[in-house]
Formats: sequence, C-alpha cells, structure tokens
Amino acid sequence: QVHLVESGGGFMQAGDSQRLSCAASGLTFSNYNMAWFRQAPGKEREFVAAINRDGGSTVYADSVKGRFTISRDNAKNSMYLQMNSLKPDDTAVYYCAAALTSYRWPTYYYSSRGRYAYWGQGTQVTVSS
Repeated sequence: QVHLVESGGGFMQAGDSQRLSCAASGLTFSNYNMAWFRQAPGKEREFVAAINRDGGSTVYADSVKGRFTISRDNAKNSMYLQMNSLKPDDTAVYYCAAALTSYRWPTYYYSSRGRYAYWGQGTQVTVSS
C-alpha cells in the first residue's frame, strides 16, 4: 500500500524560508513522477511543482518560479520542496502526489491533478505578513 507523508509545515513570516518533505513508502519510488500541489481555503487545489523520476526534469507554477525548488532523493524515497521568500499568498495545505509512469511526460502533464494516483494528507503552511 502506497503511503505519502508530508512534513515541515508550520507558521512562518513573510520572507522566511522553509523546507517541506514527503516520505514515500509502499512503492518503487524511482518509477514515479512526483509533485507538490497546494490548496488555500475556499480555492481549488493548484499545482506548485513537479519532478520526474530521476530528478532530471522539474516544472514550476509561475507563482513560485524562482522562489521554490523541488528535489528528490531516490535512495531515501523522499521528495522535498525548498520554499524561499515566502509570501502570505503561499498560505495553504501542501500535498505531495505520486504518478507511476514508464515514459517521459510532456511538460503540460505535470500540472494535471488527475495524472497523480497517490496523495498525502497534506501539511499546513501559514505565512503571516
């Protein structure tokens, strides 16, 4: 059974940095594209960033490009999101997601929620001004 567990959320000030982690179990991690999504109160869940199976390709939402960095460590079955220059608009529950794939995705696939079969429970990030 696949489990994804996020950690690292909390209360931050605008301008702070924070790293989120996603620990995966029950899967061959290196066979999965991974992503971070987030959902603010009253809003749809939105794409944040994604990384392919070997970590060689990354995709970012425009709203976080240049501030957030996604990475993974296949030896540790883990994925990370380094968040810098946090803004109040970054306040949301952050979810990690996994998608089993055997081929290289075109870029636009990564931001599609429906392509990810497995989701974590989320970790709350709150950024105050």
